[in-house]
Amino acid sequence: MQPGRICNVTDSKPWPTELRLSKDRKRLSVTFDTGEAHEYSAEYLRVCSPSAEVQGHSPAQRKTVPGKMNVGIMQIDPVGNYAVRIHFDDLHNTGIFSWDYFLKLANEREELWGGYLRELEEKGLSREPRR
Repeated sequence: MQPGRICNVTDSKPWPTELRLSKDRKRLSVTFDTGEAHEYSAEYLRVCSPSAEVQGHSPAQRKTVPGKMNVGIMQIDPVGNYAVRIHFDDLHNTGIFSWDYFLKLANEREELWGGYLRELEEKGLSREPRR
């Protein structure tokens, strides 16, 4: 470390360069400075929301959220420079999606989505909204 410097930290985590909401408000694309880009359905983001309302305070408290096949995104607000809050059209807006969480959702998509579909089936629930 050079004299006069408190620390010499480099953060090599991917940083988002663009968030783009589709015209129908059903898909969100996130592009990172590494060049990787991921697209997320609003349904996937909603059912995997990092909020305590969905995730609980422990794995045993996590909730399976049915009926969100047609959910849309109304608004996206920055939270500091590390995350965004997504406002869904079912009025859920308590999840704070960090950049790391977006990458987790992309990298573990098959496992998370498959687990969600299995939970729906096991609990007799559906992706279709209630009528």
